[in-house]
Amino acid sequence: MRLKKIDIGGLETPNNVFLAPLAGYTNAVFREMCYNLGAGLTFTEMVSAKGLCYNSQNTRELLYITPTYGGIKAVQLFGSDPEYMRRAAASEEIAPFELIDINMGCPVPKIFGNGDGSALLQDFAKASALIKACKDSGKRVSVKFRIGLTADKLVAADFAKMCEDSGADMISVHGRTRDKIYAGEVNTEQIAAAKNAVKIPVIANGGIFTPADADQLIERTGADGVMLARGAMYSPWLFAEITSRPMPDKRALVKKQLEDTFRVYGERFAIVFMRKMAAFYTKGKPGSSALREKLFACDSMQSLEKMIDGIEF
Repeated sequence: MRLKKIDIGGLETPNNVFLAPLAGYTNAVFREMCYNLGAGLTFTEMVSAKGLCYNSQNTRELLYITPTYGGIKAVQLFGSDPEYMRRAAASEEIAPFELIDINMGCPVPKIFGNGDGSALLQDFAKASALIKACKDSGKRVSVKFRIGLTADKLVAADFAKMCEDSGADMISVHGRTRDKIYAGEVNTEQIAAAKNAVKIPVIANGGIFTPADADQLIERTGADGVMLARGAMYSPWLFAEITSRPMPDKRALVKKQLEDTFRVYGERFAIVFMRKMAAFYTKGKPGSSALREKLFACDSMQSLEKMIDGIEF
């Protein structure tokens, strides 16, 4: 795919290959790693606007940024109350961030049931009010959304236009409906329809696991860039491949991720998190099932580091 900078309301990204916000995964260390591998933009895990307003410590911890992170600082907020979104966007905790992304695509039942995430696809007026509330902070605002709730209720073009008219500086479109969760084919026609409906940048999301997937998604949608989600979880070095950067020593990269995660979040978190990540990184390789069992048996930094030393990534 052709690499280019993306202008988000005056913020310029180094390229158009982004890391999606991923609940439980895009912590500060993982974001910095992906940025260093070539990601042009990374986002925090989704952060509850209401949680911020109620000073939730767990919520605030999601906002940590490593001192050495060199990219645009972008946070993803979720919520369905414009007043909470307005207060959160203008809060001291969000002050370090240059871009606010609003989650209008999460399909998880708990989020959907509260009227947040993809539930907003069925309430354009409320979605518009949320965008305007965040814009009141003076920050740039983007929106990540799905193409509809079900195949008979596709709204990508109309929703994209609403986002632009409400002040959004960029949109990211996941080319699946809410009921598909993360399965099934990506509907490239709907992403293309969203692209054709607006003048702001449109980022295509869904089904990118190889450089060829990124090429194909851009070709079929005309989008301005791509956003990696599960593909980045399984192979963060995919950013280097797509952006034509030198391929890193994968084992050294994973060991550094382990060490940095331990330094920032402590031993217990590092062990639990990096067992999952190492399992993702070896997914599909010969003997990966037995390897996962051994990984999840690791109960110390030393045992986990020893396991990583013996893995061919």
